[in-house]
Amino acid sequence: MHMPTNKQTELAHRFRNLNQQGHFLLANAWDIASARIFEEAGFPAIGTTSGGIAYAHGYRDGQLIKRDEMLRHIAAIVGAVAVPVTADIEAGYGASPQAVANTVQGVIEAGAVGINLEDNSHGLGVSALFGVEEQSARIAAARTAARQTALPLWINARTDTYLLGLGDDAEARFAMTVARANAYLAAGADMVFVPVLTDSALIKRMSAAVSGPISLMAMPGAPSAAELFAAGAQRVSLGVCPMLAAMGAIRDIACEVRAHGTWQAMQRSFYGFAEAEALFAAP
Repeated sequence: MHMPTNKQTELAHRFRNLNQQGHFLLANAWDIASARIFEEAGFPAIGTTSGGIAYAHGYRDGQLIKRDEMLRHIAAIVGAVAVPVTADIEAGYGASPQAVANTVQGVIEAGAVGINLEDNSHGLGVSALFGVEEQSARIAAARTAARQTALPLWINARTDTYLLGLGDDAEARFAMTVARANAYLAAGADMVFVPVLTDSALIKRMSAAVSGPISLMAMPGAPSAAELFAAGAQRVSLGVCPMLAAMGAIRDIACEVRAHGTWQAMQRSFYGFAEAEALFAAP
């Protein structure tokens, strides 16, 4: 069994403190370049984005990439930055608690200090989401795997109730989310992640009803970070959105060059050769 180094343990404590302090903005990287840019911009920690990594390597999102390949990309990002890295492990790359435990062991070996773990079954279960008891057992297995290494791994338990629009109506969806959130926290999660929840009034209600911190995702049209924090979010992550914005920028460059043979779109966000060389200079 891999045991974390003193440096990894220190990074884990640093990451835990960032989450507990709140007002925590987390950037999500999909490769070494994006991780270095976010670190240089001053983000105190980096998350990986499973969707961004998948797209960058020719996969659709939704756990189509294999565990070992994802772990290699996570390890590369960890090795490229000095700040703590938390890993998006989708649904754990297997339905069973043991599969999740194996993935967590791989994440710790890769040097990460936190995880996102989804209840979206991605076709591994009989319904869109793993059952509450089933997902709670998977979270408990992740916690046990981390405890066996003595690493204070931060577990962000994601529920896709809002992402998939589940429940007969808005109140049913809210109640389903709160029940899942509290069950996941009781099973060993440190925080609950509710992607696409951006309504400030609902966030306030959710924060009051959930017995632990909640995490949200920034996205086009969402309230500002300050508003999300004021509504009750402890952490706001950028998720896959920067990667999608980068893809949009490349599309705009391609369309302009093909249509007009000009490069204004490229000039607008040009990083610069000297900047790129400095970004990858040996420390």
